[in-house]
Amino acid sequence: MVVQPEPEIRAFLKARRAALNPAELGLPEGLTRRRVRGLRREEVAQLAGISVDYYTRIEQGRAHAISEPVLNAIERALRLTSAEARYLRNVAGPRRPSPLRPVQRVRPEIRYLLDAMDVTVPAFIQGRGLDVLAWNRLAARISFDYDAIEPERRNSALLVFLHPSARALHPDWELIAESVVGNLRAEAGRSPEDPRLRCVIGELLDSSADFRRLWEAQSVQERCSGTKRVLHPEVGELVLCYESFRLPQEAGQTLCTYTAPRDSPTARKLRELAGEGEEKGQGDRERTPVAGRA
Repeated sequence: MVVQPEPEIRAFLKARRAALNPAELGLPEGLTRRRVRGLRREEVAQLAGISVDYYTRIEQGRAHAISEPVLNAIERALRLTSAEARYLRNVAGPRRPSPLRPVQRVRPEIRYLLDAMDVTVPAFIQGRGLDVLAWNRLAARISFDYDAIEPERRNSALLVFLHPSARALHPDWELIAESVVGNLRAEAGRSPEDPRLRCVIGELLDSSADFRRLWEAQSVQERCSGTKRVLHPEVGELVLCYESFRLPQEAGQTLCTYTAPRDSPTARKLRELAGEGEEKGQGDRERTPVAGRA
């Protein structure tokens, strides 16, 4: 089922002003008690140096052709991060129909790169809507068994929220879930009409109360690096450094890698898993393109 995401700019701005503490911004309590958390509309307008009426129209999605200085002022007033600021610009601009998207495919040369990294570096290619398009053997050894998952279900967001093993695999599941939702929202700001993205968001809104809770928080994140813990059923805890690299010639595709310091326990465990994978000969990992992406 495809569900139209909630009105974006209104929900986003309301959530961002609700997240701020008026006292920390030097704003007085006022003569009347606050009925809601965070800043009032008039306080955001005051901090941004625009009229209350104009800010109200912006928040309600009734303002058109918002100028760059006004957007900058709202960003400062709401203390937006760089990812949140980009999202605001995406949802504040005029909506244009999204172009037809081809089926997501990975070039053979990129597959060669994944295979060359297989002995030491778990790696995969992520596409639109957080679909997992290709992976090397070691990536499947430390994560989900992508070969055993139907192509339509090979999606980072669907796996984190709906796969029965997700919480056991990720001891810091809440942090992982927050990051996934933040990335999905950032992508929704860039491509609101993308059919695959809408399909993924719609299914998660229907199927996961945790996803609905985090989605309604309006968090926007674009995390490209960090540390992740994985609890592997055979070798125990892995502490992995992850990096994401956008592929400049492949629209919407990102190379995601996991590494560990050379002499660390995690590096030793990765070598052990890589050796076991070679012995088991896990097939040629035929990565069927996800259909229905036109």
